[in-house]
Amino acid sequence: MGWAFWVRRFMGVGLGTLVILTLAQCIKGHDLAESLMHGVIWAPITAAVFVGGRIYQSRRGMHCAICRDTPETR
Repeated sequence: MGWAFWVRRFMGVGLGTLVILTLAQCIKGHDLAESLMHGVIWAPITAAVFVGGRIYQSRRGMHCAICRDTPETR
């Protein structure tokens, strides 16, 4: 898998995390600006940990059935 795949994966995970964290903070009663800041801070951290872990596993030949990111599972 090339770098374009991992960049797309990072952006997808980051965007999803941003939305979920922002909504969770809004539901908890925080204002939108504070909720969005929380999401903006934690989304790239979360995406980096997830994608970094997947790259590590991918290089060692471990496949993730949930991620479906290997050629034979597409």
